[in-house]
Amino acid sequence: MKLFLYYVGKARDTHANAMAEEYIKRSGRFATCEMREIQPARFDPWVKHPSARKILLDPAGRTLDSKELTALFDRDLVFIVGGADGLPEAWKPKADLLVSLSALTMPHELARVVLAEQIYRALTTLRGHPYPR
Repeated sequence: MKLFLYYVGKARDTHANAMAEEYIKRSGRFATCEMREIQPARFDPWVKHPSARKILLDPAGRTLDSKELTALFDRDLVFIVGGADGLPEAWKPKADLLVSLSALTMPHELARVVLAEQIYRALTTLRGHPYPR
């Protein structure tokens, strides 16, 4: 399984960046994981990852608990976190799933940390690791 966490916008908060990178690094023990910045005008996740499930973070998306998110980990996954202006409207109808992390508004860098931790939590759950207890 391969997991990709793409985000729009410069990662400027060094503390948030370090936390997200640490969770992605830990996740790499259980699956191939990659996190990187994208520019939507120059990136098409449907061309780059045709067979992967595309999960876009959006305030209007479905809220999932950790168990429901873990159930999605059955094939390659692409997670995309928008920047201050969100994601391109044209992407939303093509997404396999729109997910909201919370009804609260949070900086996109913090959303990336929360998502990276949930990815790690899902992978450890699937492997029977004690982390998610």
